[in-house]
Amino acid sequence: MKDALRASYLLSYRVGRKGLPHTIAEDVCLPAAKEMVECMIGEKEAKKLDMIPVSNNTVSRRIDAMSKDILATLVSRVKKSEFYSLQVDESTDVANLANLLLYVRYLFEGTVQEDFLFCRPLATRTTGQEIFNLIDVFMRTNGIDWERCVGICTDGAKSISGKHTGLIAHIRRVCPSISWLHCSIHREALAAKNMPADLLAVLNDAVKLVNFIKARPLNSRIFTLLCNEMGSEHKSLLLHTEVRWLSRGKVLTRLFELRHELQQFFEENPFDLASSMHDEDFLKRLAYLADIFSALNELNLSLQGVSVTVFNTQDRIEAMIKKLRFWASCVSGNTHLCFPTLHEFLGENDVDLGEHVKSLIIEHLNQLAEHLRKHFPPMDTSRSWIRNPFEVSLPIPQLSFHEQEQLIELSSDGALQLQFKRKPLVDFWTESLT
Repeated sequence: MKDALRASYLLSYRVGRKGLPHTIAEDVCLPAAKEMVECMIGEKEAKKLDMIPVSNNTVSRRIDAMSKDILATLVSRVKKSEFYSLQVDESTDVANLANLLLYVRYLFEGTVQEDFLFCRPLATRTTGQEIFNLIDVFMRTNGIDWERCVGICTDGAKSISGKHTGLIAHIRRVCPSISWLHCSIHREALAAKNMPADLLAVLNDAVKLVNFIKARPLNSRIFTLLCNEMGSEHKSLLLHTEVRWLSRGKVLTRLFELRHELQQFFEENPFDLASSMHDEDFLKRLAYLADIFSALNELNLSLQGVSVTVFNTQDRIEAMIKKLRFWASCVSGNTHLCFPTLHEFLGENDVDLGEHVKSLIIEHLNQLAEHLRKHFPPMDTSRSWIRNPFEVSLPIPQLSFHEQEQLIELSSDGALQLQFKRKPLVDFWTESLT
């Protein structure tokens, strides 16, 4: 029976991970497993599988029990951690229900761990008070001490960052020393939203072109058949959604790659914007947008990960700002190698960029650089000792006398200096503290 119980939990775990109906275990998985065992091993062994409890209610109980165990384990780890930080996000699902998502980063066995803490519906209003109450109840119910929370990362919504009634204001009443960081990925997405009207019109038209095909099942099927007949690498377009920040670059790249297929499609399926796929200026701007948003996608992805620090983030933003200004000077000098899709299009069609499109691109690149600088001001150098504790200038005002003495000891340790060169910054400080 012990093996049967274990098998029941393993199957329930897989059903839960995949988000499948609980009845699938009894209706599909067990009968299929019995047939396979009977074919490969024998009927006697196949009958043993009947001992495994896999009813709908059983699977539901198993998943619930495992969920509670996972939460208890995670809460236990967070409570044992010397300090922790939180990330808060609010999202609306397909049923138009607002949900609060909470992530936690903490120390466990000498490493920094990042886990999903909870998802709770916001039943009424999504004010700072309501969000705080939801988090506070969870913390107090599970005995997690607010005093050990050293940081919180959120978006910049007023309900979150409001000075008097926002979530941060409420948290600082119970944990005054907490530091707040506006999510770097959100800031990058905000900076990328601004563009000249002519480029914005191309982006909007591109979305309409995609929607004309994707939102109509018949058009979508016809376009797929056309792509197959033309031997295209891709068989469909991608939908753009505003909340999925990486979708914009992928949508534009796919749209440009399938431009010949679209030209053919619109010959037999008229649409108001069909002529734009034959418009050289439109295609130049589309190619540029595909390239620049692909570059922004790469930047977005580089800002993610457990080992990414604020120093890494600032470095990558600084590099992007310098690249944008460099690209603007290249375009001004009629060099387009920095934008491969645009460069290839101009070469294939033996055309110039044109003064109007050139000025639009230069304006957009300079705008992007300015907005990135606005959302990512230069970093305060007072924390440079964290980045490299072996090259510090004392005194450091924000550190106490005792802390500065500890820093001197650390910076004079040759063994630690060797570790510093070999390990990521987060791992170095984690091990140094433990």
